[in-house]
Amino acid sequence: MVTRIINGQRTSTTGFERLYPFGPHYARINGHQMHYVDQGKGRPVLMVHGNPTWSFYFRHLIRGLSGRFRTIAPDHIGCGFSDKPSAKTYDYTLDQRVSDLDALIRRLDINEKISLIVHDWGGMIGLSWALDNLERVDKIVITNTSGFFLPASKRLPAALWIIKYLFPFAVPAVLGANIFARGALYLAAETRLSQSVKKGLVAPYNSWQNRIATLKFVQDIPITAKDRSYARVQKVDQGLCALDPDRLMFLWGTRDFVFDIHFLEEFKNRFPRTSAHVFEDAGHYLFEDKPGPCLKLIQKFLS
Repeated sequence: MVTRIINGQRTSTTGFERLYPFGPHYARINGHQMHYVDQGKGRPVLMVHGNPTWSFYFRHLIRGLSGRFRTIAPDHIGCGFSDKPSAKTYDYTLDQRVSDLDALIRRLDINEKISLIVHDWGGMIGLSWALDNLERVDKIVITNTSGFFLPASKRLPAALWIIKYLFPFAVPAVLGANIFARGALYLAAETRLSQSVKKGLVAPYNSWQNRIATLKFVQDIPITAKDRSYARVQKVDQGLCALDPDRLMFLWGTRDFVFDIHFLEEFKNRFPRTSAHVFEDAGHYLFEDKPGPCLKLIQKFLS
């Protein structure tokens, strides 16, 4: 059994430590402790997760790539084994996330070009950082995410709309009942997740206080110009053309309940010659549904 302390509460990893055998690393980032995995040696590969996952989601890739690459997988502040500050002491916005990621990269003193693997909110965070640091980017693997506003053919899913706008419902439902992280266990994967995997995915979100990020990520989705992260998303949306299409690869689960085929089609409209590998029987948690095939494709792409 492994026990870690999250915001003063003991969190036992019994049941999934076998799946996540990585030693902890911590860095003081913008006033808070950020946890990250740092395994292997070689060219750096940075994995940027979304909501409501954490570095645990990349465990198959960390194991499979760390023999040849330096694999780095941070937990965003409020997620995984990182600090979970209140909204009074931490700004849960996209700008802050990008600043945190940049601060960690600088702290790790990485001099080589970095390859990125991004998923969900990690796509917008990672792509935003990449566009600000084009000279430092090698390759990017883009999986079930976005780098632009909602495509014209797509509407914000009702569940996300409710969490974003119906505050009296969202607070007790997400912070109290943990419906976002628990619901994803059944909606985000097409395969039946084992109990150990389910425990691993939700373990850090074990209390009202520790679920703050799962709520704030949804509330930060920019829909109108009044939303705080609108300008940052607009910058990424307009700047994507600066990325080299031959240094990108798309991996996509088509049964995603949010980042569905509409998002992949928008990416392909912008990067028509970039390789895209589509899994018709996979969902949002692509690396849970197709860990082996995805690992092989990524190994070949990075090599």
